[in-house]
Amino acid sequence: MDTGSGDIFSGWRQGRLDPSLADVHRSIKVSQSGSTWRRALAFFGPGYLVAVGYMDPGNWATSLAGGSKFGYTLLVVALVSNIMAIILQSLCARLAIASGRDLAQACRDAFPRPVAFVLWLLAEIAIIATDIAEVIGTAIGLNLIFGIPLELGVVITAIDVFLILYLQKLGFRWVEALVITLLGVIAVCFGVQIVLADPNWGDVIRGFAPTTEIVTNPEMLYLALGILGATVMPHNLYLHSGIVQTRAYGETLKEKKEALTFATIDSTVALMFALLINASILILAAATFHASGNTQVAELGEAHTLLSPLLGLAIAPTLFGIALLACGINSTVTATLAGQIVMEGFLNIRLPPWLRRLITRAIAIIPAAAVTIWYGEKGTAELLILTQVVLSLQLSFAVFPLVMFTADKRKMGALVAPPWLIVVAGIVAVLIAALNLKLLLDFTGALF
Repeated sequence: MDTGSGDIFSGWRQGRLDPSLADVHRSIKVSQSGSTWRRALAFFGPGYLVAVGYMDPGNWATSLAGGSKFGYTLLVVALVSNIMAIILQSLCARLAIASGRDLAQACRDAFPRPVAFVLWLLAEIAIIATDIAEVIGTAIGLNLIFGIPLELGVVITAIDVFLILYLQKLGFRWVEALVITLLGVIAVCFGVQIVLADPNWGDVIRGFAPTTEIVTNPEMLYLALGILGATVMPHNLYLHSGIVQTRAYGETLKEKKEALTFATIDSTVALMFALLINASILILAAATFHASGNTQVAELGEAHTLLSPLLGLAIAPTLFGIALLACGINSTVTATLAGQIVMEGFLNIRLPPWLRRLITRAIAIIPAAAVTIWYGEKGTAELLILTQVVLSLQLSFAVFPLVMFTADKRKMGALVAPPWLIVVAGIVAVLIAALNLKLLLDFTGALF
């Protein structure tokens, strides 16, 4: 259904269809008469939902593996990944605010149907890979804290569908409040653990300096790409371009420019918080496992077991488990929303919200549950790292269209991305593609 805008920019082939997340679209009021600070607060929230994807349980596995094996060396990868994320997420907000479309809807409009279908398929694969990581992480968290069997934990993770439905019925602000509260819990847990670990801060600072070994060492590159895949995630690009439209920011150019400014500040601050958490996981692994000679720690359960004797306090593994569970719940909430945005945007399927969410959740959780139950507790670390590398390999198929759209003045009008931003985003897109190609060549060569 056309919204009646007729699309003010000639670069789009069709009028805008049903808005992204129609049941909460423009549901959060932005006062035009209040202070600048009050208007800025209206945009506080979506960035933190996006930040969740940058610290999900898959990220924990890659950071634990990287920290235990290579110490603080891969901290620079977390930093570079975060800078890339800030750039790309700002483009997502720009696309949504300028065009009124999320990234999935823009792809459906801009590309021939077969191409759009392939992009949808790749996006679904990325969400399945994300969900495998989140289901495993949540199930392990439940197991570590409450002793719930892994298989039962997987089933329990499906409850998030009903949690989202209930919270969105109350208002999208409630979803954001849940996510931000759980992020606070994660930050406190890691803050205490870092204090207990007492890392060498000189080595930590040196870990943020780049080294060529990351590219020349295939094993290090594999973990580096895992961290990249866990940090800059394809589904987050679709998610952000959808949830930023929950704000009723108006239609004039001035209102849109202000909305873009506030949305970019929100996502940038939230992603700096995500960097803090990601760096904390890697620092904790380096300061405890690598320093004590445990260089092969990658399984979340193993890390949980080792923390108590290494840090000398029984509370340390409990804090680890609580943070992991909070992370898993948060990640499944945001991945479910992303799944809905992707399916609606690419396929334009019109169903009641509860049914849409059940279908999009089932598409992701059934393979995730099957794989988790099949692997059991053993081998989950390798599976988690593999899912993050799969995400990294999928990333270019979301990044290149995003850069193309936001660089097109016919599609974006006055809010087209400035040339310097397009150049930087283009370099990021090419760098991601080049690293993925290098990874494939290295491991194809190793096989043969």
